[in-house]
This record gives sequence, structure tokens and C-alpha cells, in this order.
Amino acid sequence: MNLKPSKKYKIKKIDAIIVVALIVIAGLVLFKAGYIGEDPDPTPDPDPDPVPTPPPILTPPTSFIPGYMMGVSGEDEGVHFDKIRICREWWYYSVIFDDESELAGWTISISFNHMARSDLLGQLKPDLLVFTLHSPDGEEYGGMINKKRGLGILSQPTLEAKSPGVSLKFEDSWAEGRAPEWHVHVEDNDIDNDHVIVADLRFFAPSEPIWTMGERAFQKSKSNLASYMFTGCNVTGTVQIDNSEYDVIGKGHHEHSWSPNIITRGSINGWDWFHMTLDNGWNIYLTNYYPTPQLITSLTSKTNPISSLIITTDDGRTMTMLNNIDLKITKSDEKIFPFVKMPSEFNLEAKPSILQPLILPYNMQLNLNINAENTYEQVWKFPTYVGMKVGMSSISGKIKWSDDDGEYEIELNGLASSWSMRALL
Repeated sequence: MNLKPSKKYKIKKIDAIIVVALIVIAGLVLFKAGYIGEDPDPTPDPDPDPVPTPPPILTPPTSFIPGYMMGVSGEDEGVHFDKIRICREWWYYSVIFDDESELAGWTISISFNHMARSDLLGQLKPDLLVFTLHSPDGEEYGGMINKKRGLGILSQPTLEAKSPGVSLKFEDSWAEGRAPEWHVHVEDNDIDNDHVIVADLRFFAPSEPIWTMGERAFQKSKSNLASYMFTGCNVTGTVQIDNSEYDVIGKGHHEHSWSPNIITRGSINGWDWFHMTLDNGWNIYLTNYYPTPQLITSLTSKTNPISSLIITTDDGRTMTMLNNIDLKITKSDEKIFPFVKMPSEFNLEAKPSILQPLILPYNMQLNLNINAENTYEQVWKFPTYVGMKVGMSSISGKIKWSDDDGEYEIELNGLASSWSMRALL
């Protein structure tokens, strides 16, 4: 069987060119894709400028706050002195303006006060309006004034209040709103005869309030003695000083309290009150009441059954309460009455009490120095014998605590809106 040789095929020139072109193109594609050439480095180059991880923000242990100590109703915010058993009621607003404000570092204090008649003995003017403005450079505007209430049923009081919510009017000054927002407008009128000052401010509370006093666990509005406060409020608005108007922003505080006829000036002979805003964003609330007159003893820090201290690092969302409080008066001004001096410097030491088992193991200690820097003082002489001091105080000190991971210490500095009252008897 004869086999014929197979037929030989010749590659044309054009076919060779096409084959070479395809090989070149495929090589380029594989090179671009990284399949040809040096092996890629399996580990990427480190970031030449890595962003450092911020250190953890240290905050002290927080207290457990039961629900019945938080939250207010429109009835709570409204008037209580229309009841026969209530003789005293105050609505208080304060602000410390921050660096974004045109009045950075200034403080403002506003209070609408229905005083008990015995608070200002011998006065037929127990309706009080407080409106002060203080700068870090020593400038001072405003003050306080008490006006008539009248004796008859048909007499029109200077301070008018309604319910529900905050609804206040004192001549051309007023406040209105319901939690969490209030509008406060204050005009000095004849409070400051040398200047014209007007404040128009809006307060917004980002968190629930806390009741610092109240004799009832529920329906606290029916208590004869009660007080609640909002802290860490966001405040915006304007302040007019003479012919200039300033846009302001800052951190504020709102407090509302009332008390019965049974609590007289003889049972509370003075108090020291502070709303502190610290440089690190914390707020501290401190009140100290003195039932023993200075006429009898100067050891006020040792005879103090009524006091409150609350720390918040997040505008009131969480709180740390310290019940073991010792506020020492380290310096006083000259006597305003016989045996009675107005304080100007304090040292505060506070820690948990044995009745606070949740935070007691942390060995928390707060130590602060409080110095009155720029204040307004009003003194009513015979037969009233009451002095009040409102304004700005500086804060410095530290807080310490420990846990299983170690010990912690934080320096504290800031400003406070402060209010002290002293009576002869």
C-alpha cells in the first residue's frame, strides 16, 4: 500500500504578522496586570504619616439615678406659690459664654423670685428680679431689685406666674417655655441706672433634669419642698450693653425650687450656690445650705445637713453624685452685719458616702478651690439684715479615682456662676 507524502502548508507573511501582533498585545496585557515582571510585594508599604490613636477619654464612674428623680411635667414647671402652703418660689437661669461667643468668658445670672415676706423682713417689696452680667476683666452690669407685691386680694404683684410650663413676667422681663426649651428675655430698667442692658436668650436642655429635693417619690409637684435643675443647657441669643449688641453662645443652667411657710429665714440662715462649667466640658452643680447662723458658730461646714453635688461629663446624660460634702470658707469679706461676713473663697472636698455602695469602691475624691473673681453685692440693712452676692467665680482643682486597671487623676479648671446669701438671724 503506497502512502503519499502529506501536503506541506506554507505560512503566509500576513499570517505571521498577525500572530506576532497577538503575542505582543497579550504580553502587554499580562505585564500591565502584573503577571509578567517582578513579583508584587505581598505586604504594602507602611503609611509614612500614620494617624495616632487618640487616648481614651477619662470620665469618673457614674451614679445610678432612679427614674422617679428625673423628668418634669408642665405642672412641675409652673407656679406653686398660688397655694396657701407655699411662700417661696424661684426660677433661675445662668450662662457662661464660651469662646465662640462675642462675650467669651462672661457670665450672666437671671432669677425670678417670689420671696417669702419674712425673707426681706420689713419690706413690702418681696418680688425680686436678679439680672447680672460679669466679664473676666472685671466689668460689671446689672444687679437686683425687689418690688411691691401688695397686701390686698386685688393688688397686682410685680412678679406674675402661670401654669402649665414656665410663664413668668416681671415688668418688661419674662420667661416662657416648657422642657426642653425656654425663651428668657430680661431688661434691666431701673436695676442699673448707669447702663442699659437687655438679654434675649434661648435655653435648650439636651437631657432630663434631676430632682435635688422633693418630699414625695412621685408627683413631686405636690411636694411642699422641692427643687429640680437642668444642667449643660445649650444657650444662644443676644446681649445688649448700652448701644452695642453681641451674639452669644454658651453653656447654661436652669433651676426651679419652692418651699413652704414652715421653712423660715430662721431655719435657713444662708447658702452658697454654684453652677460650674469647666474647660474640659464638664459641669458641676453645688449647693450648700446653712441652718446655723454665723452669729452662733463659724463652723458652717460641720453643721450642714442640706447639700448637693452633681458632676456631669456629657451635659446631664450621665451624672455622678457625691454625698459626702465639706465646703470650707477659707476667706471672707468685711462684715456686712455684726458677726456676719460674706464669703469670697472656698475649698471643697467631696467623696461618696457609705450610702453610695455602687461608686464607693472607686475611692473617688474631688478637691476644688473656688474664688469669687467678679461679683455684685446687695445688702438690705435694718430691719431686714440680708445680704446677697451674685457673679463669677474661678474654679481650680482635681478629681481622683481608681479601679482594677489603675489610678486616675484629672486637673479641673473653669468658671462658675455663683450666688451666696447670708442673714443675721
